[in-house]
Order: sequence, then structure tokens, then C-alpha cells
Amino acid sequence: MKKKRYHPLLILFRIGDFVKSYFILFIILFIVNAGSRSPVLTYGRYLFLLFFAIVMVYHFLKWYTHKYALDESAFHLYRGIFNKTERTIPFSKIQNINRHTSFFHRIFHVTSVSFETGISGDEAAVLFEVITRKEAERIIDIVQNDKRKTFEPDAEEKEKERVVHFKPTRKDTLKASFTSLSPLAVIPVFFSFYSNVDDIVDIDKKARGMLSYIISSWWIVSGIVLFVALIAVIFGMARTFLKYGKYEISSDDERIYITKGVIEETSFFIEKHKVQAVEVEQSLLKRLLGLAEVKLTSAGRLDFEGEKLELNSLYPFLPVKRAYEIINEILPDYEVAQEMRQLPKKSLWVRLLAPSWIWIIATVVLYFWKPEIFGLRVPWWLLSAFLFVSILVARWIGYLHTKYVLNDRFIQLQSGIFTTSLFLSKREKVIEVRVSRNFFQKWLGLASIETINRAKPIQFNGVKDVPTEFAWMFYKWYMGRGKEVKVE
Repeated sequence: MKKKRYHPLLILFRIGDFVKSYFILFIILFIVNAGSRSPVLTYGRYLFLLFFAIVMVYHFLKWYTHKYALDESAFHLYRGIFNKTERTIPFSKIQNINRHTSFFHRIFHVTSVSFETGISGDEAAVLFEVITRKEAERIIDIVQNDKRKTFEPDAEEKEKERVVHFKPTRKDTLKASFTSLSPLAVIPVFFSFYSNVDDIVDIDKKARGMLSYIISSWWIVSGIVLFVALIAVIFGMARTFLKYGKYEISSDDERIYITKGVIEETSFFIEKHKVQAVEVEQSLLKRLLGLAEVKLTSAGRLDFEGEKLELNSLYPFLPVKRAYEIINEILPDYEVAQEMRQLPKKSLWVRLLAPSWIWIIATVVLYFWKPEIFGLRVPWWLLSAFLFVSILVARWIGYLHTKYVLNDRFIQLQSGIFTTSLFLSKREKVIEVRVSRNFFQKWLGLASIETINRAKPIQFNGVKDVPTEFAWMFYKWYMGRGKEVKVE
């Protein structure tokens, strides 16, 4: 077992992170106030350079002393500049393997790999922030071969053929750019640029005369509005293309593979036997455009470098029909029911008659505050009535969207108001259920049900105000899972 140092470019990578974190401070000290003789700025420059030198030395020593090694069954990680430690992580604990290739990695023809375990905390993953692609493939092959032998000791090794299920077309990318509201992302970019420039130049003072001239001419205002709208659309399309342009969903018999990103590429897989549930989510805009997002609840940790990169989402802008087809293709054991049961009429009355604390508190605030809208004084009771009607309408919409169905092996629940969520799970994947009833539910023969699935964090899903008969049927359904549960 030979110990290896990490790739030397790791030093440059971490120094680059330092530069990004303190770039604004560098600009202020060495460019904006370059000619200043202030003692604070002068000593600040010396301290900054000293701090930078210390960081460089620290990262060099960290690279020189930190090593890794692999044997037939585990990672061995060696840490510490002065206090040496050794960690051993068996390959059997690895639950997900994620790859990410940023612009920095592309320049130097390297990549980064994260081997995620099921534990939480800073040591939840074996992370190679910079590694050659050849070495990454070698390590991934070793880990996957060991896991295959562990779970399938008698299976013959054979190359798994991947089936590509989805690649977005130009039309899909165009729809995604509007559905994701990416054009609006130009607004924070503009204000960030404005704020940074205003720190150097007093824009407000210089812009007053120009602004009064622009407002006085309607055709200039119209031209600016059209120009900004065009820039926003182009920016949104470019942003969406860079994120979803090379998206691909594929699978083999054991895993689901997802690759995304044009400049910064991320690839990962989810093992099928670790999928705990499927969720189909639709916002109001997606429902109007006939799109949906399919999410997979996995038992493994789905974070990369401290950020949740939507690793549980197949694709956020799938056509609805294609979304259900993909679920059946990649997870043949899961059956999406096309017809679901609606809540009884008495459930609607329970929801409509339940007190709303938001409306009560808002009414009290409006009574004492008496706000003005666009310079007009609106009676407080009119605003209160509008809020009350809005709450009733939202509850009515929630009632219409709430549905449920139960069969021999699956439970399927749907809920939501403006954003609807359809939840589907197998009985063997549900680790706990809850049935509860409050006073009004007991009186009307209703109950609330809830399922708990293993995930990080634990996933809760449920439906309120179902008939009592269905609630007890749900409880008995769960009790029959004993013969289906397999120890993973």
C-alpha cells in the first residue's frame, strides 16, 4: 500500500479560493487607495501581504503532509502538519460518488471527486478537490468493483450498458430559461455592479442630470426598457444553457447517472436500491407550461463541497408526460397511479372553518397601523376582508390539489396550493408512519396521516383530513411491510 500526495495543483486551487474571498479587500487597499498615506491603510497593506504569505506557506505544508492510500477494501487518509492522524473509510460505507469539473479544472485537464458516506459532519466525504482524470477513474473503478463484490459476490463482472433517457433540446432549454425566471437574475447582477462602482465613483451625483433628461423623452425610455428586456432574456438563456445545456439522464441495471453543465461539469450517480421515494413537483408557472420536476429521495448524502447541488433532481423542466415515462423507465418497480382519490366534502369545511392566526394578527396590525397604498388611505377592514378571502381561496385550492391512493406496495400522496407535490414511495422504504386526530377531526370522522422516509434530512410527507377508514387502512397497510423489508 503506497502513500500518495494529492495533486500539486491543489495548492493553486486553494490559493485561488483565498484570492476570491479577499479580492474586494485587495482592490480597496492596493487600487482604490493606492496613493493614500494613511497609517491604517499602510499597515493594512503590510498585514494583508503577511497574511497572504502565511496562507501560501500553510497550504504548501498541508499539501506536503496530507497523503492518501488505497488497499483492496478501504481509503486510508493521513492528515496533520504537526499532529498526525489516520482515518480509514471502508469502501462499503461509500453511498454516492460525485464528480465536478469547474472552469479551473478544465484549464489544467483535471477534475474533482467526492466519495460520500452516510455520516454527517465535516468528515462525511472523501474529497479529492484536484485530481487527474486518469487517477479519478482508477479510484472510482476500485471502489465500485469492491462494492459490486460485496453486494454480488457470485455475480459475473460485465460491462453495464447505459440507456440514455433524456437530453434537453433547444426548445426545452428555451422553456427552462423562462420557467426558471433566469432573466430576472440580471437584476441582482446590475445592483451588485452598481454598488461596487458607486464605492469608487459617486454615481448618484453624476446621474441626476442625465436621469432627468432621459425621463423627459418617452422614446428613450421605451428604447432603454426594450434593451434591458433583451439583455435580460439573452442573459437568462445563456445562464440556463451553461447550467442545463449538456444535461443527460441515463441508467443501467444498478444506477441512475446524471451529467450537467457546459463550462462547469457535474456528474454523479444514485444507486437504485437506495432510492427511498419519488417526488414530482410543479410550480404554478410549470403547470401552465406543462412541465414538472422529478426528485429522488436517496438514503445517501447528496452534497458536494458543502453545497447542495440539486443532486436529487433528475431535471427541473421535464414535460409532464415524459416525467412519468422516465420514472417508469429508470425505476421499473415504481408504479405511478394516474387516478387518485379526492378528499371528502367535509374535509373542505374543516379547512375553511379553521381559525387563521395570520389573518387575526394582520387584522390587529392593520387596525392600529392604517397603511396607505400608492398614497391612498384604504380602510383597514377592506384590506382585512381581502386577506380573509385570499386565505379561503388558498385553502379551497389546497383542498382541490390534495389527493391520495394506496395499493398493495405503494402509497401516493399529492398536496400543495400554488406549488403541488406528488409523493410516491414503496411500503418497504417507509420507516415509520403516524396517524393523528384533533377534536374537530374526531367529530367529523377524519384523520391526518404521515410517512417518514430515510434521507438526509429525514423526509416527512403526509395528508390532512382523510377519512378515518382510510387512515386505519393506511396503518394496517404499513404493518404488512415486515415480509418485504430487506437489510441493506
